[in-house]
Amino acid sequence: MPTPIELRNSRLGARLVAQLQRRHFEAYYCATAAEAMARVNQLIADGSTVTWGGSMTIRDMGLTQALHGRGTLRVLDRDLADGREAAERIYRQAFGADVFLTSANAMSEDGVLVNIDGNGNRVAAITWGPKRVIHVVGLNKVAPTVEAAVARARSTAAPVNASRFGIDTPCQTDGVCHNCHSPQCICNYIHLLRNSPGGRHVVVLVGENLGY
Repeated sequence: MPTPIELRNSRLGARLVAQLQRRHFEAYYCATAAEAMARVNQLIADGSTVTWGGSMTIRDMGLTQALHGRGTLRVLDRDLADGREAAERIYRQAFGADVFLTSANAMSEDGVLVNIDGNGNRVAAITWGPKRVIHVVGLNKVAPTVEAAVARARSTAAPVNASRFGIDTPCQTDGVCHNCHSPQCICNYIHLLRNSPGGRHVVVLVGENLGY
């Protein structure tokens, strides 16, 4: 018997899938991270070149490790790069990948994905380059409106990521966005993905709390 939370999540998931499809995304709802991993594996053909952005969602759920373990993919993993220069080469190679994996910092209930980025490589690849972009998004990142989604990205995701990177930004002092101009700011690019041109983007929604 589903719990009340599971019922709510499945109903919200169905609504979000419909909103995303209206915006020309390929979209799925998975109740668990394990189901989402299976779905993503189905979406990536053997022989594909695969890479990803700086998403803790896909790392924490074990997806990146699982893709390495398939043995039938060419994996470009910046986490294994030997230094910044090597990582930047992978950033550039990402534009020619078959599949780029990422999450979102937030998503509105009407299907707009919000991402913020310090270097811009992640939002650049979301915008153009890789043949397919697969977003894995926990329902904890859903906000009522686009404005609320941007606020979540800046005042929830950004301070946590600033702490994760160990950088000195004002949001670390009290956990909220100061609209700062810090040299180490990670909110240099704010990206709204309203529609998926040509159906290039896939969204796999997950009924669990994932990432920041």
